[in-house]
Amino acid sequence: MTTHTLRVPGARLHYEVRGSGPLLLLFGSPMGAAPFTPLAEALAGDHTVVTHDPRGISRSVLDDPDQDSTPDLRADDVAALLDHLGADTADLFGSSGGAVTGLAVAARHPGRVRTVVAHEPPLLELLPDAAERRAATDDVVETFHREGHGPAWAKFMAAAGFDVEAAGPPQGGFSEQDLADSARFFAHELRGTTRYVPDLAALRSGPGRVVVGIGAESGGLVTYRTSTALADLLGTAPVEFPGEHGGFVTHAGPFAETLRKALAG
Repeated sequence: MTTHTLRVPGARLHYEVRGSGPLLLLFGSPMGAAPFTPLAEALAGDHTVVTHDPRGISRSVLDDPDQDSTPDLRADDVAALLDHLGADTADLFGSSGGAVTGLAVAARHPGRVRTVVAHEPPLLELLPDAAERRAATDDVVETFHREGHGPAWAKFMAAAGFDVEAAGPPQGGFSEQDLADSARFFAHELRGTTRYVPDLAALRSGPGRVVVGIGAESGGLVTYRTSTALADLLGTAPVEFPGEHGGFVTHAGPFAETLRKALAG
């Protein structure tokens, strides 16, 4: 694995490269590169796998710390990575907010995408109760500003459909970097990601394939509903991946096999 830094407008992106073969980018939002390490290593035997920290997260530093992170900005960063790597096209896998980024890449830079797998994008505007979901998101953000990280995460996880009591508090608490990343997420990213409305016409007509991924154990999560709604609007069937929202971490090996099949079509 090699590590690199790329200068993009307004930020310096940290990225990592593993393996050899067809180019595949894995990314999240607000998740950085680290949670994708098990999946990247499982795929590196037959792919050149690139992971990165999104702008403002972990080692990707912003010129303006108050800049909001939007799916379109993050999509342009992915395109800049492809330019830097000398790649005309690539396959993309994005999870959660990263899935929203991937959809934005397919809409804004359609010629750059072979296949984008959007795993559980939190596209709340696609739901019939979008107004209620929007209000809940606002409450999470306001709770962060008023009460801090812990209460905000508790409300966020509950609104997303996770069993907060069963999960319990995070093991070992929050590191300094965790606190910085979650502050970015609540103050500058959550609203822009969940309120993104994908350009369905561009996704349908673009040269790249769009695959919607959904967790086999995600039935109680809001992202199950948003993923199903997106697949219905695109006229496709979602692909079931092992685990729930974080299945790429907890089931990396089987998850990699499912991803290989999804990319192969």
